[in-house]
Amino acid sequence: MKDYDKKLRWLNCIVKPPFSKGGAPKGAEGRNRKTQRIVAITVAIMMMFIPTVSVGALGESDIASPAAVLMDANSGKILYEKNAHEPRACASITKVMTLTLVMEAVDSGKIHMDDVVTASAHAASMGGSDIWLEEGEQMSVDDMIKATAVASANDAAVALAEFVCGSEEDFVAAMNQKATDLGMTDTTFKNCNGLDEEGHITSAYDVALMSRELIKHEKIYDYTSIWIDELRGGETQIVNTNKLLKSYDGITGLKTGTTGDAGSCISATAQRNGLSLIAVVLGADSGKGRFKDAATLLDYGFANFETRELSLEEELSPITVEGGMQNTVSISCDDSTYLTVPKGEGGGLQQNLELPESITAPVAKGDVVGSLRFTLGEEEIASFDITADEAVEEKSFGSILKLLFQSMVKL
Repeated sequence: MKDYDKKLRWLNCIVKPPFSKGGAPKGAEGRNRKTQRIVAITVAIMMMFIPTVSVGALGESDIASPAAVLMDANSGKILYEKNAHEPRACASITKVMTLTLVMEAVDSGKIHMDDVVTASAHAASMGGSDIWLEEGEQMSVDDMIKATAVASANDAAVALAEFVCGSEEDFVAAMNQKATDLGMTDTTFKNCNGLDEEGHITSAYDVALMSRELIKHEKIYDYTSIWIDELRGGETQIVNTNKLLKSYDGITGLKTGTTGDAGSCISATAQRNGLSLIAVVLGADSGKGRFKDAATLLDYGFANFETRELSLEEELSPITVEGGMQNTVSISCDDSTYLTVPKGEGGGLQQNLELPESITAPVAKGDVVGSLRFTLGEEEIASFDITADEAVEEKSFGSILKLLFQSMVKL
C-alpha cells in the first residue's frame, strides 16, 4: 500500500506540474509540454499496476527446473531449495565425486599430476562424451583431469578411476563410502562417469554437498574455469559445456551434465566479495533452462546474503595456574567457521570471551578452561571451547623432588 501511495503522489505531481508565475506556456512549447505530460501520465499509470517484487523474494515458480539448491560454500547453509532431496539421475554431475577422489589422491601423494595413465579396453569402450581414448593410449594425470573436468570425458573419468583404485568397481565403492562420510543419504553411485544406469541416483542437496567438498581442493578451479583448451599436443581441442563461464560474473565452475534420464543439469560455483555460492539445478528441460535457473539462483544469493568468518579478534594470553608446577599454561581455541546472514544483519554480530582469572592444578592437555561465544541479537550463533595446550602437574613434595632430580641430571 505504501508503494501504491508513492506512485499516486508521483502521478498527481505529473498531472499538476508546477508552472512559473506566468502560467502555463502557450503555442508549440505548450503543445510539446502537453504531449510530454500525456506520455508521462501513461507510463505512470502503467507502473502503478506493476507489482513491487522484493529482491529477496524467490519462490518455486521462479525456478523452472524440478529440483534445485543454493548453498553458501563457506558455511554450508542452504539459501534456497526446491525438491532438494528428490532422488534423481544427475548425468555427468557424477564426475564431481570422481574428481573429488582424484584430487584427494593427488593431495595425499598417492598419485601425481605428471604420472602416466594408460587407458584400458574398458575405459576406451565408454560411450557418450569422450576424448576417443584408444586402448593402451597414455596421458598424464593432469591431462586426464582436464579432459574429465572440461570435456566431461567418460573414458578419461574411467581411466582415472582405474589408476587410483585399480578398477572402476573399487573406485565406485570408494565413491559411495565418501558419499556416506559426507552425509549424502540420497545418493547411490553405480559408475564413475554418470551414464544412465538403473539405481544410479542422487539429489540436488547431495550434489551441493559433494560440490562443496570438491572445491576445498582449490586447484580444481584451474580446470573448471577453462573455456577452450587442447590435448594430445594440440591435436584434440576441448570446449567447456558450462556456458556461464562466458556470461556470468564471478563464475568458477563447476560441472554440467545431460542424459535422457537426468535431463540437463549443472552444479555452478561462483565467488563475489568473499561470498562463495553453489547453485545446483537438476532435470532442466534444456541446456538454456539450466543456465537460466543457475544464474537466477546465484543472482539471488549475491543480492541478499553475506558471509562472515567467525574468529577470535585477539590472541589468547596464557592463563594463571594456582598450585601448579608452573605458574601459567598456554591456551587456544579452534574457532574457524562461517556465518551466512541476510545482507546488513552481520553488523550486529557480537563476540563474548569467557575465561576465569585463574585455574587450579592439575591441568590435563585439552582441558576446557573457557569458551568463545558469538551472538546475533539475542540468538547464540556459535560457541567454541578454549582448551589448555599442555598439562600442568599439581605442586607436591614428590613433584618438586622429581624436578630437582631432573635438574641435577642435566648438570
